[in-house]
Amino acid sequence: MNKKNTKVLIICYYWPPAGGPGVQRWLKFVKYLPSFGIEPIVFVPENADYPLMDEKLLNEVDSSITIIKGKIKEPYQLAKKIAGKKAKTMSSGMIPQNRNQTKWDKLLLWVRGNFFIPDARIGWVKPSVNYLENYLKQNPDIKTIITTGPPHSVHLIGMNLKQRLGVKWIADFRDPWTTIGYHKELKLTNKAQNKHLQLEHDVLNTADQIIVTSKTTRKEFELKTKKPIAIITNGYDIINVGKIELDEKFTLAHIGSFLSNRNPRVLWKAIKELRNENEVFKAAFELKLIGKVSDDILETLKEFNLLECTDNRGYVDNQEALIQMRASQVLLLVEIDSEDTKGIIPGKLFEYMAAERPILGIGPDDSDFFSIITETNVGQNALYIEKEKIRLILLEYFEKYQQNNLKVYGMGLQYYSRKRLTEKLAHLITKK
Repeated sequence: MNKKNTKVLIICYYWPPAGGPGVQRWLKFVKYLPSFGIEPIVFVPENADYPLMDEKLLNEVDSSITIIKGKIKEPYQLAKKIAGKKAKTMSSGMIPQNRNQTKWDKLLLWVRGNFFIPDARIGWVKPSVNYLENYLKQNPDIKTIITTGPPHSVHLIGMNLKQRLGVKWIADFRDPWTTIGYHKELKLTNKAQNKHLQLEHDVLNTADQIIVTSKTTRKEFELKTKKPIAIITNGYDIINVGKIELDEKFTLAHIGSFLSNRNPRVLWKAIKELRNENEVFKAAFELKLIGKVSDDILETLKEFNLLECTDNRGYVDNQEALIQMRASQVLLLVEIDSEDTKGIIPGKLFEYMAAERPILGIGPDDSDFFSIITETNVGQNALYIEKEKIRLILLEYFEKYQQNNLKVYGMGLQYYSRKRLTEKLAHLITKK
């Protein structure tokens, strides 16, 4: 790397060999920042207990990138010894619905919500601040630091370094903090909730620059701070996976974790009706699930007699996930049916877009990801109450599948390429 490059310290929890969507954003930013004259130094946990692993992602980390590590004490390691599989499931975001929660589930949620604020990685903050304060003093040419959350405890590292050293600090929010969907499920006491709100306020008003991934989150944060807020969405990278043959069946594929609170009963009902009414559709249809699937989802599929047409493949690495996206006939994107999730734009949306397969999006009205799907012409959207619309979309896609003409013609996808998005980030880093 050119020694004249601007240096930036990036502090993040999720990093290869971690798998899942939380890794991709900063893995790709780090990949492309040198193209814009910026040298990234990345600080990550040394012994993190990641819920998902993808060793192949290590191949995407350039050997010239400086990676520094700090030890972390993971409370989930202790929790797994006590509660076993339930703790591991919960650490990956698979929170059971209230009606299915055991006493252990409720206890773990209460402890997680009220003893670990803002999250279970709070123990990484103090040792990281002490280590990085010394590191930055020894490397005075690093003038800018970036933190990315969740986990939002990472932002507390940035805030402390800002207060101690006066460095420029950019706080990147991949998801909101106190309004994210699972926040309400943590059984917070009033004291714990107020502490979350205070920490969120402090971070938003101490950072020099805030980055969010959606218009809705920017509007939310603009009510809480006067600091500048930029939108840099997630995106896609061009990865050559070779020639892919489309599935022979009419596959509707969901790629990624399928959480309990993203359970679109309206979709399952529409599919059940179509299978009962149309023998040709029934013979051709297959629901393909790639990634971790909650027990609540599987129970609902059983309720609607859909397990017999479901191929549940479990978690796969990112490379295989990309292959499955491109092989599927239709891609399913589901977000929680809540006012709080309108600003959530799932990272896999952009990989879906690059796969050039039609998307069926289901979520709350006026969702930001609905707008992107519509503007780029990559699919169709429906609300949780629009069963008839979902039926019509599936039938339209099925008819085109039968005619061997099921395609999409995306528009403006180049604006969501990882390199194009990194250019926006580089501008914020170098801005005085």
